[in-house]
Amino acid sequence: MWTVVYISPNKNTAEILKKVLSDEGVLVQLRPVGVPQEGDGNSFEILVPESEVEEAHEILAAALGEC
Repeated sequence: MWTVVYISPNKNTAEILKKVLSDEGVLVQLRPVGVPQEGDGNSFEILVPESEVEEAHEILAAALGEC
């Protein structure tokens, strides 16, 4: 089962965080939130398998702390 671990404000940020998680060996999916809009304005959910939620939270906390 896939679980949302973060909601990104836009696609660019979602893609960056997806790469960070993927580079650490975590499986990742992105899913747009709401009605699709033109451009980069949509929010995106970042989902990982339920078994990897804790690891994903730690990785995201470290990555977002550096921003």
